[in-house]
Amino acid sequence: MEAAQKPKLTVRLCEPRGFCAGVDRAIQIVVLALKKYGAPVYVRHEIVHNKYVVEGLRNMGAVFVKELDNIPDDGQPVVFSAHGVPKSVPAEAERREMLYLDATCPLVSKVHKQAMRHVRLGRHVLLVGHRGHPEVIGTMGQLPEGTVHLIETEEDVAAFEPVDADALGFVTQTTLSVDDTAGILAALGAKFPNLQAPSSESICYATTNRQDAVKAAAAGTDLFLIVGAPNSSNSRRLVEVAERAGAARALLVQGRAEVPIDDVSGGQTLGMSAGASAPEILTDDILNALRERFDVTLELVQTAVEDENFPVMRAIRDVPLTQDDMAFVNGQARPAPQRVA
Repeated sequence: MEAAQKPKLTVRLCEPRGFCAGVDRAIQIVVLALKKYGAPVYVRHEIVHNKYVVEGLRNMGAVFVKELDNIPDDGQPVVFSAHGVPKSVPAEAERREMLYLDATCPLVSKVHKQAMRHVRLGRHVLLVGHRGHPEVIGTMGQLPEGTVHLIETEEDVAAFEPVDADALGFVTQTTLSVDDTAGILAALGAKFPNLQAPSSESICYATTNRQDAVKAAAAGTDLFLIVGAPNSSNSRRLVEVAERAGAARALLVQGRAEVPIDDVSGGQTLGMSAGASAPEILTDDILNALRERFDVTLELVQTAVEDENFPVMRAIRDVPLTQDDMAFVNGQARPAPQRVA
């Protein structure tokens, strides 16, 4: 269909979107480990919450496992995911004399340190987050038993009765909705006036930036697409943010196959963003699908510029990567062909 014959469609594309520095670093660690040590490189849990990324790394020689018990004593390295792990995991790896690379996002590690500081100062830790999320499990696993309590809702705040209301400190999961967390923290502050905050904001810059861009773009959109995985907390929060900020409908999609393109009509306005673990190539695929049917006018809605870079550990820092490897690490290309150990 010629462009002049296609119905017009406006797409508001959010910036920043997609990969953050912590996700980029975690993927790079797995790729560098494969280059240095050869396949297999074991990865405990999903390195980041995105099927496309996981399958791409599997194609390159990564082997994803649930626990260290699933890894043979073959001398090959294991990578811990970007979400962080309880202290018991590296302790077990050391006991087995395993080579491990910790890809925990530095901003998650910062939350771990903030929580441990509360404990050192004699405070009981209140962790605001979602039960069962790997990051929450990892953060709680940094602390001695009985020193941390999970808060998911304002109802949890009302129900919590501490031993000493004057010896409390809080931290939060990094990928929460800023607005939801504000309500919970307000309730905590009202009930416990002496509650101690962490030394700096726990919700990471990438989460905040992506939510701010969605808020700026959402009003008046007929459909808002968030590219991300169903088990990605920050992606699910973006859907909620879009709906609250004025989108008529918001939908989480993993790729172009899940876009309800038959529901899109000429003259409409769509919003688009992507969670912090969604590669840019998936967003590009969706835009291409829309351009096949519509005369698309792209409007960039930019609310921040991100230039953060988290370096990988020294042990693999000097391993060279090809242009194809770097394109995959940055989310801008399909996985490189499978490597043989």
